[in-house]
Amino acid sequence: MSGFYEDLMEGLNEAVAIERGELKGRKTVYKIDPVKKYNNTEIKRIRNTAGMTQNVFADYIGVSPKTVEAWEKGTNHPTGSACRLLSILENGETNVLPFVKKSNVLEG
Repeated sequence: MSGFYEDLMEGLNEAVAIERGELKGRKTVYKIDPVKKYNNTEIKRIRNTAGMTQNVFADYIGVSPKTVEAWEKGTNHPTGSACRLLSILENGETNVLPFVKKSNVLEG
């Protein structure tokens, strides 16, 4: 028999055993922290710590440079997914993101 069939049968047999009370079911529980709100000074600090210009930062977040400028002036505030990305950047986890590619460039 194929590996797929064996895996499928194993899963079905396990489901039947769980239903009969012969096995305990497994589940994964995720705790999602609330979205952190950022003020203008925090945003600028995060951008500077990451060593990004407003234009690069805007590309990272997926907004316009004018939006970043407004955030840093305090006239507008990021929400939702932008705050999640800020949190990732604040924690220095940029290398785990598929859209961030790092390359070494020689200056001079």
